[in-house]
Amino acid sequence: MSRGVLLFAQNNHTIDYIKQAIFCAKKIKKHLGLSVTIATDTPDYLYKMYPYYSKYIDNVVDLEWEECSQKRVYQDGTMSNRNLEWRNHNRTTVYDITPYDETIVMDTDFIIGNSHLSNIFDTTEDFLIVKNITDVNPERNVTFDKISDRSIDMYWATLFYFKKTERTRLFFDLVTHIKENWLYYRLVYQIPNKMYRNDFSFSIAIHLMNGNQKTNWPKQPPGNLWFTTDMDVLIKMDDEQYVFLLDKKDWKGHYIAASISDANIHIMNKFSLDRAISEVLADE
Repeated sequence: MSRGVLLFAQNNHTIDYIKQAIFCAKKIKKHLGLSVTIATDTPDYLYKMYPYYSKYIDNVVDLEWEECSQKRVYQDGTMSNRNLEWRNHNRTTVYDITPYDETIVMDTDFIIGNSHLSNIFDTTEDFLIVKNITDVNPERNVTFDKISDRSIDMYWATLFYFKKTERTRLFFDLVTHIKENWLYYRLVYQIPNKMYRNDFSFSIAIHLMNGNQKTNWPKQPPGNLWFTTDMDVLIKMDDEQYVFLLDKKDWKGHYIAASISDANIHIMNKFSLDRAISEVLADE
């Protein structure tokens, strides 16, 4: 039975998600030893800019390039931001495009720092997805429990695992249906923001497949998922240690220095992550 990781990497005009994917794959190879597939709509860019990619990437899936009208604000700490394209619509296709029988899908800014996720293949479940996450900054008290104030539980498409079964096929068909009818489902689930998000469509699909009730499906992957927001700034990566300036609550422009190691961590500030990755990959 084949097993591996699938990464989606679709660049906008500023953020190089393909560079992130290569670094992410490098960490996957080191800690999990798994095959890695990258799905991108700009494979020529991958081949030209990163000729060493095959050291870490085993397969490349060519996605169809499409115009993107959806934009979001990307922060680089508390004092800098840019309004850029947000190309995140293809995750619904994972069932069809994955080359594996058992697949881990993760964001390219989710960085593996230990081997805990190796235990994911011990499960008898056909679908696991992250629900509980831990902020590196314990003083922030940011919660992501619901997809909106009056709505359903939030699940994170940042990291999930699935086996190819009839139930998971139905699940991804349902997610596709929700995406194609996003205006309707956004209103039903009282989501004020018009932007489509994988996290929201996955959460809605889980709610519907559970008969609009809370159940014990799906369960959480093994290990802890740490995160920093895009208000925080990654200033250094030293082997498996990450050093941040964390946004200081109620003090805009002020930060708290902190570090974390031996962790699987979602680093939401794409700009500071890009700077740190450039230093690490400079000798490739």
